[in-house]
Amino acid sequence: MTGIIDRYVEKYRPILLRNNTQESAFWISSTTGTQFTIKNMGTLISKITAQTLGVDVSPHLFRMSAATTAAVYGTSTPHLASGVLGHRDERITEEHYNRARSLHAAAILADIIEAYKQAAESGRKRAL
Repeated sequence: MTGIIDRYVEKYRPILLRNNTQESAFWISSTTGTQFTIKNMGTLISKITAQTLGVDVSPHLFRMSAATTAAVYGTSTPHLASGVLGHRDERITEEHYNRARSLHAAAILADIIEAYKQAAESGRKRAL
């Protein structure tokens, strides 16, 4: 991964800067040759994920998924999602823990339905 970053810094960033030695920002816009704005970076991320994945994933959705993942897999660390998101208001983080509980409940229900279907199929085979 560092090879990719090194290549950007050494080769592509100078091209994007167009001899603008005053610009200190890391991410440079290919349109303006200056710092990417937060809005432009978000728009670019959404566009690239839509083209690559077929789904527009905004930076906000990345944050939401990180918090939900922390809630699902970091159950032994109850405030992990708050740390990931930088939230001080526990009510906001609680939404992610509620989503994680819903995902867990859905997985349990799916297992129950699958077991029921298998039992029903097994019963039909015995009846034949």
